[in-house]
Amino acid sequence: MDIYSEFVNWLDNILENNDMPDETVSFCFNLYEESVEDSVYAVQLVACEAFDENNPDWACEECWSSEEDIFCVELSDEAEKDWKAAQKLITSWVEEYLGNGKYADILTSKPVGIGFVDGDVEIIRR
Repeated sequence: MDIYSEFVNWLDNILENNDMPDETVSFCFNLYEESVEDSVYAVQLVACEAFDENNPDWACEECWSSEEDIFCVELSDEAEKDWKAAQKLITSWVEEYLGNGKYADILTSKPVGIGFVDGDVEIIRR
């Protein structure tokens, strides 16, 4: 199984087994550096009770989280082992899921962002 298929299985399981709170107005895929030296990055899904393109902290208003149920990926390409490459790769996965995922309708009903928890959130669906 390829890494994208593993990501899809992770996201399907999260969305299938969780009812999002009524106050959910947006979603954010939080990214974390798990191990800088090994180029391991983690993804967490949160539902947010806020969305404001002019307020970079909207994704901090969590009303639900996948908590410790995270997806980890290790970048293996020596040329692209930094956080920017990780964000680009994971963003492409999320965008693919939003277009073709089994439970994409849950996510596409609201704005969706992605970004590192200590950085800027990129809005990938309005």
